[in-house]
Amino acid sequence: MLLSEFDYALPAELIAQHPAPQRAASRLLHLDAKTGGLRDLRFADLPGFVDDRDTVVLNDTRVVKARLYGRKPTGGAVEIFVERALGEHEALALMRAGHSPKAGTEVLIGAVRATVLGREGELYRVRFSEAVESVLERYGTVPLPPYISHRPDPGDAERYQTVYATAPGAVAAPTAGLHFDGAMLEHLRRRGVRVAKLTLHVGLGTFQPVRTARIEEHRMHREHYRIPAETLESIAGRRVLAVGTTVLRALETFALRGESEGETDLFITPGFRFRVVDRLLTNFHLPKSTLLMLVCAFAGRDNILRAYGHAIEQRYRFFSYGDAMLIER
Repeated sequence: MLLSEFDYALPAELIAQHPAPQRAASRLLHLDAKTGGLRDLRFADLPGFVDDRDTVVLNDTRVVKARLYGRKPTGGAVEIFVERALGEHEALALMRAGHSPKAGTEVLIGAVRATVLGREGELYRVRFSEAVESVLERYGTVPLPPYISHRPDPGDAERYQTVYATAPGAVAAPTAGLHFDGAMLEHLRRRGVRVAKLTLHVGLGTFQPVRTARIEEHRMHREHYRIPAETLESIAGRRVLAVGTTVLRALETFALRGESEGETDLFITPGFRFRVVDRLLTNFHLPKSTLLMLVCAFAGRDNILRAYGHAIEQRYRFFSYGDAMLIER
């Protein structure tokens, strides 16, 4: 399939720059993929779609303060976006500077020295003079997506994180989960819904544009996932509602490989056969993105593009801080 088949025109003013005043106050567009029917709802209506036959699966990854700002000894500004730690002192990172850093280049981040060891594809292997975790905690900032124009503020430190985030390691939030507050999760449990968790550390690949005209030529970045045994038990023989594309990719990776922990580069495009997930709660995704291709695979391209057109007409808020969509197959 061609990349151009997954495009749509989005007015810039519909890109949400800030979250809703309360987590569960967002809107919810319901799509019945069997009939193509659309309903405009509120996120507070979600419990009406689940009962004691369902398991809702969440991604408990926690966003780390992955963006660092430093300077070369010569004074040149450098931005380091840590993709993942490789050990106590080393990490893979994107680096932005006036000139591409070479092996041996040093960057000063406060009292910390970061030394470029070499390149691995688009990323740089960097060694820090202090533990990576400590450096990010002391000097890092919340890695807001590139389409959010403001610098991170204290509110972002809280709201660009799910209320159930416990496993540090992501560089982007699993944004479908940002709509949940404690009261919503308790409401689901009172209805007899099982709430289960897994971990998939969202990597830089979530922002990586597709640069090939034919989508099958695109290669996904790898992301680490882990599915606890109790989560696998809780979904067996039950209807599964995946909260976000990361949960869906982890569960469908397990169904394909039989591995509850590992690295996934699963690229889901139209024609994929879903084995685990029955329903998907997700935000609205960027044009020509791998995530838009995933939801097109789940619900049908025509259904999704029509739903997105409806969302634009009805002035839904798009992307990470935007509104939600519930897709039933």
